[in-house]
Amino acid sequence: MKTEIINIWPHGDAPGASDSRVSPQIVDLAKEYEPFDRAASGVRCPELAFWYPETSNGVTLLVAPGGGFERIMIDKEGSALAMFFTAMGYTLAVMTYRFPQDGHHEAAEAPLADAQRAVRVLRHRAARGLNGKRIVMMGFSAGGYVAASLGTRFDEKLYPVQDIAESLAARPDALVLLYPVISMREGLAHAGSRLRLLGECPTQREIDAYSLETRVTAQTPQTLLIHAVNDDAVPINNSMVMFSALREHGVPSELHFYEKGGHGFGIRNVADLPLASWPMLVNEWLRARKW
Repeated sequence: MKTEIINIWPHGDAPGASDSRVSPQIVDLAKEYEPFDRAASGVRCPELAFWYPETSNGVTLLVAPGGGFERIMIDKEGSALAMFFTAMGYTLAVMTYRFPQDGHHEAAEAPLADAQRAVRVLRHRAARGLNGKRIVMMGFSAGGYVAASLGTRFDEKLYPVQDIAESLAARPDALVLLYPVISMREGLAHAGSRLRLLGECPTQREIDAYSLETRVTAQTPQTLLIHAVNDDAVPINNSMVMFSALREHGVPSELHFYEKGGHGFGIRNVADLPLASWPMLVNEWLRARKW
């Protein structure tokens, strides 16, 4: 498989990173005899890592791995996807993104700004034949929050114009959300994600504004949601309230629950479970889309 890594922002560091003092770090959490399990933190210069298919189906999967806005699981929910999805004809683009609590000028909007910019970069590259023209954003856990934020807030102006790519739409063509963080409301929120996104004492107005089920409109892209019922980190009601909001606004959507799988299963930790079929489910759902 061909690979390539590029910066999302034209000058390396994101525009708002000048206010941050964090330093980038990557650690490998893998145990002996396990494959790479790298986690990135302190992101200042978000990147896109590409894996290319031998024959493209015209779709680029933009992947936001999870990690609770504390780290980004770039292998477990990123590079490990490459073998399956490139074999199906997809270009895989795994992104890193900045964290809300790291002192960037955009604060809670930093990951969304990175996602907006990533889609525009992919559209600019697609116009030159460098990746598929259809952009599908796939997000895991907190990365699911980044993807769902993009799907509901793609038109918001969050950063200064950078280059010609800013004239292109940031709206993805579809969303695939796996065990996503969606709501900041009590009883639904993933405590760590909410703390890092909104701080210790958010107002009710902030809680409601950052609960993405309240931000869905008829323009939200068609969406596939996947969640394990026994997820003990992000309650399945996150996917349920998002699905209800999508249906209420007439957005084509599907919700799939698996009985077992827990949280953070990615593509590796699914052996001998029905959950192992989730990548094929994504492929079949995308093949059936009316673009």
